Amino acid sequence: MKELIKLVDEHLDEYLQITYPEDIFKAMKYTLMLPGKRLRPVMCLETARILGADIEKAMPAACAIEMLHVQSLIHDDLPCMDNDDFRRGKPSNHKVFGEANAVLAGDALLTFAPQVIIEKSKDLSLTQIVRILHEYTKFGGAYGLIAGQVVDIESEGGKLVKSPEETLDFIHLNKTAVLFRLAVRIGAIVAGAEEETIEKFDDFAKKFGLAFQIYDDIMDEISSFEELGKTVGKDKNSGKLTYVSLYGLDEAKNKFNYLLKECYDIIGKYESKVFEEILDNLKARVAG
Repeated sequence: MKELIKLVDEHLDEYLQITYPEDIFKAMKYTLMLPGKRLRPVMCLETARILGADIEKAMPAACAIEMLHVQSLIHDDLPCMDNDDFRRGKPSNHKVFGEANAVLAGDALLTFAPQVIIEKSKDLSLTQIVRILHEYTKFGGAYGLIAGQVVDIESEGGKLVKSPEETLDFIHLNKTAVLFRLAVRIGAIVAGAEEETIEKFDDFAKKFGLAFQIYDDIMDEISSFEELGKTVGKDKNSGKLTYVSLYGLDEAKNKFNYLLKECYDIIGKYESKVFEEILDNLKARVAG
């Protein structure tokens, strides 16, 4: 896990060079290079590996997924969204570079990521690259990540079109699970996997993404700033719809454990210490 994180960090640093106009590239790189778990790119690389591909073939796409994720964090922290002053224990992008540059930095990462896929991918067919780009734009856009963010904002104001349960599932699947799905799907595509295999990993990522968001909801309730790296209790104070607010802390933990068991069952069919480590770490944090 640590070796893969180091590799991702090295490639992110290499891919994103600071040039003129420096302000935008510095803003992009600031949040991108903050220390993080790099779960999404690591899961992309590990999926490719256990399905028989060299991880270097998946590296540009894995880094592109991290760029997509980071742009969502930059925008999520803006005053017009979640209005959070901290991210990964450091001041949020807009607190360092101003709101305008933070918006533009997110936009720039969103468009730079597919550029990296096109320019840096090696030993992939044109069919694979086109499919990867299609997955990226679909899952990162209005049918995925952005849809989840919109409904999350709407739910904060109590503007629910569907039931609270349906709304919460939609938010979790689209705002959180969608990038884990993108990661494993792209890893499988790089490995040339059959559709059946891609769907198996997709099912794993859906369950993992739901478990991860429930974990995040639980942590917002019980953890400290040092553990979370961002303001604690914001979801509760803003009246946001979360698994804890809807079902209570005990039921949230029960659902989290159930989903995690399903994840172990699916990924247990493959030899992957990395995926086991990811699941073990998540389980230990909630148990602790």
